Amino acid sequence: MGKKELQCRQNLKTMMIMREFERVIKDLANEGFVDGAVHCYTGEEACALGVCLNLNDDDYVFSTHRGHGHAIAKGLDLKKIFAELMGKASGVSNGYGGSMHLFNPKLGFMGGNGIVGGGVPVSIGTAYASKYLNDGKVTVCFFSEGASNEGWCHEAMNMASLWKLPIIFACENNLFAATTPSYKTLANPDIYERAKAYDMVGVKCDGNDLDDCIKTVKKAVDRARKGEGPTLIEFKTYRVEGHCRVIRDLEIFRPKDVVQWWADHDPIKVYSERLIEKGIITEDELKVIAAEVDSEINEAIQFGKDAPLPDKEEFLKKISERYAI
Repeated sequence: MGKKELQCRQNLKTMMIMREFERVIKDLANEGFVDGAVHCYTGEEACALGVCLNLNDDDYVFSTHRGHGHAIAKGLDLKKIFAELMGKASGVSNGYGGSMHLFNPKLGFMGGNGIVGGGVPVSIGTAYASKYLNDGKVTVCFFSEGASNEGWCHEAMNMASLWKLPIIFACENNLFAATTPSYKTLANPDIYERAKAYDMVGVKCDGNDLDDCIKTVKKAVDRARKGEGPTLIEFKTYRVEGHCRVIRDLEIFRPKDVVQWWADHDPIKVYSERLIEKGIITEDELKVIAAEVDSEINEAIQFGKDAPLPDKEEFLKKISERYAI
């Protein structure tokens, strides 16, 4: 198997890990190992991976409250992600952040944000720094179609275009803002067209087709590194899960025929069938990959369960030092 074929296999495996992560994290929450709201990324795996495959380790990524997939795609340690969601000291944020606040600045992962669209204005900071320092780094900021209606998103995009910052605004239009369908909030369903107002390049791609995501993002990254300014990419995708596990919204708001259409266009289904058709993997190889995913997930879960809880006194000391309490 050549280098290209191995990469395709790894791409599929990474998306399968994202998917399995979301499946088991719900079970862990129901069993009491994970507290708080959990916002699953199921169905949007190609968006995160398509972005991160085009980035270097030191490029910056700003995530959202629905950021497990972003973290996995950027290369954060799976074991430490599970530990974080279980509130353990071995977690990526030392057990203090939880599901919505996964961080690893050494890998350029600048964390999630519990505020809808809150990462967008913050991401201008690293993009400006990269331009000022001329260090060649690119910033990517993920947000949703719901966040696209927040005022600071418009302010940030205008500023980024005005200063030709090396940033990509990655809008994952998954058709639902919490429980509100996008047709009730978007006067124009094509968010990428807003880029015209900022004299910015705006493009859309099939967010459920990994190859299309990779190709589209590569052009935007190349533009950013050349100093040609920002790009607004709209990923047309679908949020399979409800807003979070504490809101039972699936049965109420989703027509069965629409759910089925998106199931037929599932990113993992689309990509695996393409690889089989091209002879890159076989049905048997797909089973082998699935077994590898199960093994890695189970090992990471056990790591999280065995990891120690944070020390209360150490936490209070850090807070006291930080804020001079």
